[in-house]
Amino acid sequence: MNIMAAPLWTVMIVIGFVCGSIPFGLIIGRAKGIDIRQHGSKNIGATNVGRVLGRKFGLLCFFLDALKGALPVLGVWWFLARQHPEQTNIVGVLMPLVGVAAILGHVFSPWVGFRGGKGVATSFGALLSMWPLMTFPALGALLVWIIVLKIFRFVSLASICAAISLPLLLIARVKMIAAEPPIAVDSYLPLLLAVTTLALLVVWKHRTNITRLRSGTEPRIGATKPTEPSSATLRS
Repeated sequence: MNIMAAPLWTVMIVIGFVCGSIPFGLIIGRAKGIDIRQHGSKNIGATNVGRVLGRKFGLLCFFLDALKGALPVLGVWWFLARQHPEQTNIVGVLMPLVGVAAILGHVFSPWVGFRGGKGVATSFGALLSMWPLMTFPALGALLVWIIVLKIFRFVSLASICAAISLPLLLIARVKMIAAEPPIAVDSYLPLLLAVTTLALLVVWKHRTNITRLRSGTEPRIGATKPTEPSSATLRS
């Protein structure tokens, strides 16, 4: 059996999309007796969950959203790189495709009318799992996110800057790898295209935030009191 047959690729990409589509933000909100889509920014992502329900629930949502990006990518590595080590070149193409599928599943989740989150946490999980080439760029992007958030106190601006930094960090990572002969561009081009697409997707999903940043109406972290659901709403 040719393990690289098109049906297998399709199955893995579909699994990635389905995993990514799980709306953990909505599920966490439901567990607390509210529809997260009716509060705060009405987004199902970790930032809004944290704003509405509190930091610990926001962190839980971030972890779960990152996990659903990481697991499908790790599944590709386990199935192909470990079970079929001769296919490692193909893994470098399929892992980004599955990662992108998971992120698209989150952003366009069919369970919430194809209106999902903004893809930051899921992107982080997917990229972090692409060891070793994308792990350090992903951590570098996280560092960019922390620095920008610390300075400007805008989650949206931090997310946009982190996303934009990813393709640049990937190129820097490749240039830093000591290899003879040097790594050719076409060998990591699929990953670079995937990362660039993800960066553009994250920026596009933050387009309303960009408008508010330009008009000076984007809320800063800690500047306003988090939206609290009414006690009646929280009753089970």
